[in-house]
Amino acid sequence: MKFYKLVLEYRLYLGFILLVAAIGFAFVPDWVSFTVLLIGAFVAIGSHFFFGPLRLVQDAMQSGDIEAAKKYLAMVKYPNLLFKPVRQGYYMIQSNLSMMNKDYAGAEAHLKESLKNKTDYIGKEYEGASYLQLGMLAAQKGDTKDAKANLRTALQKGLPDNDSKATAFLQLASIEISLKQFKPGKDYFRKAKALNPKAKELKQQIAEMEKYVARIPG
Repeated sequence: MKFYKLVLEYRLYLGFILLVAAIGFAFVPDWVSFTVLLIGAFVAIGSHFFFGPLRLVQDAMQSGDIEAAKKYLAMVKYPNLLFKPVRQGYYMIQSNLSMMNKDYAGAEAHLKESLKNKTDYIGKEYEGASYLQLGMLAAQKGDTKDAKANLRTALQKGLPDNDSKATAFLQLASIEISLKQFKPGKDYFRKAKALNPKAKELKQQIAEMEKYVARIPG
């Protein structure tokens, strides 16, 4: 596995070395070696630009090594050359890193790029999760119109678990109640509570909002 990671990390340089070696065999001439080395060079260089180091990035993030993940992402100099499914994943990871750094503007920009490059190869729940994040970011900026639109789209596209769905419903409830739209606000709150989310933070939010909702007339 370590050798495989080294190959992925340095395959661009390996590709150029193979290309130079192939050119050398062309002058010998040794056409068999030239052909084998040339194909190897094209595979190494092409896979670097078309697939990128996303496998390395994902492994680094799963192990909690954020600095390594950033280093591998920085190896992608031309993201538009990545195959579309890979490009979508690249921007999703960039968005997650921006969120960690509280760079909300950057996170929003990367999310929009990810959605722009959506494909059938990546499940709809990831698309829904992207719209959920966009909705939460819009709510933080006080843009209730975009927040509501993105949160509803997230629920329509599908979210991967009850906690994510409850987050969307709670945010919608909060927005509607802040706009004095108490009936839809209560409806969204009831939907969030019915999902019985597991996250401690969500449970606390539901408990706090329940006290407030109980005081709303009607």
